[in-house]
Amino acid sequence: MAIVNSPSENLRITDPERIASYLSGFGIEYERWENLKQVSADAEDEEILAAYSDEIEALNAKGGYITADVINVVPTTPGLDAMLNKFNKEHWHDEDEVRFIVKGHGLFHIAPSGGDVFSIEMEAGDLISVPSGTLHWFNLCGDRTVRAIRLFKDVSGWTPHYTESGIDNSHQPLCFGVSYLPGAEARSK
Repeated sequence: MAIVNSPSENLRITDPERIASYLSGFGIEYERWENLKQVSADAEDEEILAAYSDEIEALNAKGGYITADVINVVPTTPGLDAMLNKFNKEHWHDEDEVRFIVKGHGLFHIAPSGGDVFSIEMEAGDLISVPSGTLHWFNLCGDRTVRAIRLFKDVSGWTPHYTESGIDNSHQPLCFGVSYLPGAEARSK
């Protein structure tokens, strides 16, 4: 389940329908897919793409995407810090950034024009489409693991255009997730 946090608005949303409604106000599409496909933890990229082929085909038809791939990031990924430094600074793309999280989780920070920065903690089962031109950046959570299907109209359109505003330095990549918060029964003890 995704979590939307906006400290300046004192806002925390965990309900998928409310998240989708809130994000749509910024042109961002969000869906929660409850029925994840059964693929092994060490599945090859082709196996993941095949398992989600119907969903990918529907997204391609809806958004005009022509290709899909899988990104697999784990703590032992060679050059991980250099890779992350490409994503964790405020930037925008010439095309939509569409991601379906298969495993792990991470944090999208969105900096809407004229609005306050808010973050979306994504986990397995979450689909997001950040429209082209939207200022954003991405951080991994503490486990430094994410596996995601990416959709493209043109891979070259996904080149990041950095703003160098420095705003990303003033927002900590804090991932909480529901698993880090004690349930009501634990708080009452």
